[in-house]
Amino acid sequence: MKGIYSFHWDCGRMGGLDGLFVADSESVAKAIGKEVYFGEVLGKHSEICGTLDTSDITLKSDANDHVEMFLYLDLATGYNPLSYLQDEEEDDEVTTGNELDEQSDHGN
Repeated sequence: MKGIYSFHWDCGRMGGLDGLFVADSESVAKAIGKEVYFGEVLGKHSEICGTLDTSDITLKSDANDHVEMFLYLDLATGYNPLSYLQDEEEDDEVTTGNELDEQSDHGN
């Protein structure tokens, strides 16, 4: 089942990463405990990476009408951690079903 999820990582004095995206609940569950690598998104030599934890991703709504409206209005913003998983074999499986991967790859 698809849902609207928020993502937040506090990166200390460098800042933080946030995102709002649609994903399949199975994809999110499979991503928990996996390594995520964002690169130098918070500036040169920042190297933002770590293990995705359940507290990093919050389900905002899984109501079908909310998800449809979110997709229709193209409201995805920020970072989708499912798009930055380290293991390439798992990455293809985990991100399946998320139409907004490419749009949410860029922090806004």
